[in-house]
Amino acid sequence: MDSWKEQLEDAVNTLERLEEFINVTEDERKAIKTLDTKWGTTPYFASLMDTDDPNCPIRKQVVPSLKEKENVYGIEDYLIWKENRDNEEERPDTIARQYHDRVAFTVLDQCGIYCRHCFRKEVVVNHDINLRFDVDEGLEWIKEHEEVRDVLVTGGDPLLLPNEKLEYIITKLREIPHVEMIRIGSRTPIVLPQRIDEGLLEVLGGYHEVPIWINTQCNHSKEITEETSKAVYRLLSSGVNVGNQAVLLKGINDDVETFRELHQKLLATRIRPYYLFYCEPAPGIDHFRTPVERGAELIRDGLRGHTTGLAQPMYVIATNVGKIPLMPDYYIIDKDDKEYKLRNHRGEYTTLPNIPE
Repeated sequence: MDSWKEQLEDAVNTLERLEEFINVTEDERKAIKTLDTKWGTTPYFASLMDTDDPNCPIRKQVVPSLKEKENVYGIEDYLIWKENRDNEEERPDTIARQYHDRVAFTVLDQCGIYCRHCFRKEVVVNHDINLRFDVDEGLEWIKEHEEVRDVLVTGGDPLLLPNEKLEYIITKLREIPHVEMIRIGSRTPIVLPQRIDEGLLEVLGGYHEVPIWINTQCNHSKEITEETSKAVYRLLSSGVNVGNQAVLLKGINDDVETFRELHQKLLATRIRPYYLFYCEPAPGIDHFRTPVERGAELIRDGLRGHTTGLAQPMYVIATNVGKIPLMPDYYIIDKDDKEYKLRNHRGEYTTLPNIPE
């Protein structure tokens, strides 16, 4: 098995390289040649793609599509809208804040897979927004804000940092008295399980008063392999908890059988389903969005009464006023042919486009 660094160095991010794994269609070829976008993944994850089926759920997450040029429901400058960077307190580029006691700490813009449905496309994929990743500036800001007890280290994928840099960030966060929890958002257990090696476990593992939680993103059962299972077991054995934040994606996981199999297999791999995210209104990903009700229907018809409650994630939409659950009627206030009116736990309102069938 290649090391994780060799996997990254040998990334599948050119047409010629992709052709070593799949029979590329004319539409895929045209998208790769004409779209000005960063794309690619690891050889390991690319090997899971179906050679001949362009509707393969892994392939659709990896290979650019001409449909990315369509943008009816996506909000331009989506991250600025969502993170309220123009309207709130002064913060370094590394810090995103929607809650009083929690922040997202962005430490780099590199990934092991450049997901075609990424809601951070403007930063990570297309670079329409350029952020300054000054880690020390972010650490100092967190230190100065004593109300912050929970830090999500994110990117890009923070586990692609060298062990020394990652250890520095974690050590500094643990030295801040008011930080009680460190969460890491990473797809490496899914797209680069080779990263979960002894060196990383020395950085993340062991008993600490400030625990580490890793939330990964797995959207289809085909993404779960023996390599992933072993990587998760190594994390858990080292004291690092692992959860999953799936994204509801049209044509990938929006039917009952696929949805149930995903969540049952996650539990069998010791990954706890945490969130099911409705596909956010970021630009260029309209083709992945379903009607809003679909996620609740999948949980109701595919999981409740059909499998253990441990397999049931919370269905939410991330908005400019924070995450809003999409299950209880309390949160969906009204709708018409064009949009939904939503209310969060603080009584704040926002809207969401009504996607037709």
